[in-house]
Amino acid sequence: MSKETFFQNIGTIAYEGPRTEKALAFRHYNPAEVIDGKTMKEHMRFSIAYWHAFRGVGSDPFGPGTIVRPWEQGTDVVSIAKKRMDAAFEFFTKIESPFWCFHDRDIAPEGATLAESNKNLDAIVAHAKELQKATGVKLLWGTANLFSNPRFMCGASTNPDAHVFAYSAAQVKKAMDATLELGGENYVFWGGREGYETMLNTNLKREQDHLAAFMHMAVDYAKSIGFKGQFLIEPKPKEPTKHQYDFDCATCIGFLRTYGLDKYFKFNIETNHATLAGHTFQHEIEVAAAAGMLGSIDANTGDLLVGWDTDQFNTDVKELTLAMVSILRGGGLGTGGLNFDAKLRRPSVDAEDLFHAHIGGMDSYAAAFKIARRILAEGKFEKFVADRYSSYDSGYGKDIEQRKIGFKELEQLVLTNLGEPKLRSGKQEYLENLLNTYLC
Repeated sequence: MSKETFFQNIGTIAYEGPRTEKALAFRHYNPAEVIDGKTMKEHMRFSIAYWHAFRGVGSDPFGPGTIVRPWEQGTDVVSIAKKRMDAAFEFFTKIESPFWCFHDRDIAPEGATLAESNKNLDAIVAHAKELQKATGVKLLWGTANLFSNPRFMCGASTNPDAHVFAYSAAQVKKAMDATLELGGENYVFWGGREGYETMLNTNLKREQDHLAAFMHMAVDYAKSIGFKGQFLIEPKPKEPTKHQYDFDCATCIGFLRTYGLDKYFKFNIETNHATLAGHTFQHEIEVAAAAGMLGSIDANTGDLLVGWDTDQFNTDVKELTLAMVSILRGGGLGTGGLNFDAKLRRPSVDAEDLFHAHIGGMDSYAAAFKIARRILAEGKFEKFVADRYSSYDSGYGKDIEQRKIGFKELEQLVLTNLGEPKLRSGKQEYLENLLNTYLC
């Protein structure tokens, strides 16, 4: 690592317990705490999003950036990129994050040609590899930015111009090479502009066919280079494209199964994207888990009063507890993790704010994890749900689930024996109160 330090007045963030009055300290996240034979660091698998933490400048749709960092000074873009990465790895180690994530264009400047961009990326990947070795921080996943450059204004793999498709394939190939070189445990596809603005100029079927062909090419290339990481799709319903083909988990499951891709992909679920699709965070987790496709989490939230993807740090312990219950019940995240795809608010311009934000997110998820484990261990909700569906455990209910009975037999049962169903309370208010006994 560089001998230059960028957070001189901030040391490694320590766990000091719930009663600490120290702002730069963990209250719930104790990385060394062992639970069921694994440390909290191993359980949580926290990751820092390079694009927000180290490329975010505090801009929004109505104004330019407000954040200026000391490591951004200089004239040579590659040298600045290396210095920025030195600052990032200093932050990763001080915040006790075991992982980080990147887009190719976050870490390395785009050149005038693809060859120049590739050369820049090679230089930064080599630097990142040295920093990973020196710090022990690992790469959770890499991805390619196929949405910022004007060439992608009409999409990447769904672009009506085959030239753009070819360029996108070349860029993803290089990003996959970089992810493999850095030991990335996953690779993410986020189709930021894979969709359409109007059907007047769109052949939807052809675009979806092209998207599927692109995904199959990625699968084939991964096999050819020996990349054994998990492929992840990150669903998002809108913004920037009016209608995106990766709307939500259910839509993506249908797409993947239609094109024979479902055995290769799982989902990287983002809280803010779930709510933009009109779902809860927990709903998207449950849909993915039910299909055996729960992979990773982009840990953020949106402002329900604002209509775009605000990418805020999530400190809502109730929401996160429900999410962690579903994650744990679904078997966990495997090679995935909890990636803080979240950015500082526009007026939060101090370097110290970067620590406060991540401490809040990590503590909130850690608290939720512990509460969720207790909820599942005590089994009160599980028992209630099991009892609610118990009529399917035997008799004609079991026959329904096993498809051993049909409409005629069920009609005869109702006419001769069952009669009118009795109403049975779902007890939502009772269950909400029960949840609060764990939270309060």
